[in-house]
Amino acid sequence: MPMSGNRARLTCLAGALVASLPVAAFAQSIVALPDQTSRIRLSNRDVNHVVCVGGDIDDVKFSAEKGLAVERGGSDAWIKFLVLETEDMGTKTRTYVTTPSEFFVSCNGAIYPLYAEPADIPAQTVTLVPGGAQRARANDALLGPLVEEERAVGIALAILQDRVPASFSEVAPSRDRLILAGLPGASLDERRRLEVEGMGLSVSEYLVRASAAMTLDERDFLDAALGADIFAITIDRLTLRPNETARLIVVRRSALQ
Repeated sequence: MPMSGNRARLTCLAGALVASLPVAAFAQSIVALPDQTSRIRLSNRDVNHVVCVGGDIDDVKFSAEKGLAVERGGSDAWIKFLVLETEDMGTKTRTYVTTPSEFFVSCNGAIYPLYAEPADIPAQTVTLVPGGAQRARANDALLGPLVEEERAVGIALAILQDRVPASFSEVAPSRDRLILAGLPGASLDERRRLEVEGMGLSVSEYLVRASAAMTLDERDFLDAALGADIFAITIDRLTLRPNETARLIVVRRSALQ
């Protein structure tokens, strides 16, 4: 934990923070970023779903004459390419749209240009994820009013409770196993790495595995191998038996290494 302050008070404050953090809990087939055109394929026969992460869809601009129907509500929008049905001598024929269309979706104060090619595929879900500027604004709104210690506690508890805010950026973790010079009986594997844009903070989650029974101390992990500017350390358990693991959270003031 942060190296100063009252832990109980900070834990209470962090609990309130975690309860207010939006959760990045989506696993969609298509991801689109703001202010750059995303070329996508949408179903030309089923209803396609568009989701604005962390906010509402304010508007969707499109050419209605191209045979489209769009509805929106809250953070969701639905896109349907209309099917032309004709009848000749008692025989009905359906013609599906094949001409691409452009959509300009307003989400979280940004515009997401979508160049959509209709195709004979199942319904698609398009997730509009925040860009760097949006993530920085969201992080400032969440963490800016807090003092540094409270920010560190809130971030650590959000990760330990698997409630990572959508405004935190995932970065590929290191694949190298670490053994710290001052803790030879344990190995560390980086499980997750995140950047908190706009706050000058980054954070990593490690799994600490003991080769023998041991009692840990958060100060054991104040090692340059875990970062040049460590601000806070949190570990979810201090006593390990052989082959047991603990979750270690390291918050750094500096950019990701």
